[in-house]
Amino acid sequence: MFEKKTYYSYAAQKHQRHRALKFFLVFLFFYITYNCLCAFLISVWVVDNNTMQPGLNRGDRIIFYSFTPPWNFNKEDSQYIFKRGSIVLVDKRHYKDSKLPLRLADGLVRFFTAQKVSIFSGEGQYYIKRVIGLPGDEISMSNYGFRVKEAQGSFALTEYELSQRPYHTSIPQTGDISGELWDDSIPFSGSMDTIILGPDECYVVSDDRSNTNDSRTWGAISPSIIKARAVLRFWPPNKIGFL
Repeated sequence: MFEKKTYYSYAAQKHQRHRALKFFLVFLFFYITYNCLCAFLISVWVVDNNTMQPGLNRGDRIIFYSFTPPWNFNKEDSQYIFKRGSIVLVDKRHYKDSKLPLRLADGLVRFFTAQKVSIFSGEGQYYIKRVIGLPGDEISMSNYGFRVKEAQGSFALTEYELSQRPYHTSIPQTGDISGELWDDSIPFSGSMDTIILGPDECYVVSDDRSNTNDSRTWGAISPSIIKARAVLRFWPPNKIGFL
């Protein structure tokens, strides 16, 4: 009798270990798959502010695409997943400077919160912005609208003419901002002298031009911190469409 109980006890323990191992392997599979999808293909993000109004609003849910095809159609397409006028995800975290255990822990936190929470949230974060200029472009601004001369171009065009999809911006009026806070310098001014982007520089801005948390305050950014391009808004249902 004792031997029978011992046998069944051992069998039960073995079964429990197998179940635990199976659960762990299934979790590991989904964790790795999820992170690979987010890193190399697609990810879903919720807009948490109104800096991209009038096109995007707080609460909109966006699918971002982060895969760079290995084939070459032209120089611009082969180098970047985005173009002028693209809405992109900018990674301003100090992620690469963080220790490996913290980075692994951050991956777990982001996995269980569907990318909504990061342990590095106090060290910068992700921003949704619009690309205005690519490396080598000449850029200037007048009345909060940008003009861009492409690196190999012979004349400047407006930001809207260079975008593949139409969009609108929210242009602030000087009277909307307290005179005590207003001055004529960037980022508060609606004008900017011509600048030439370097070989590893892009320029990104908010569609709501009264919000200056973009290249007007950061300066030009490296394309390497642009992690993904917005392709589809799927929520709210009445605004479903490609971006």
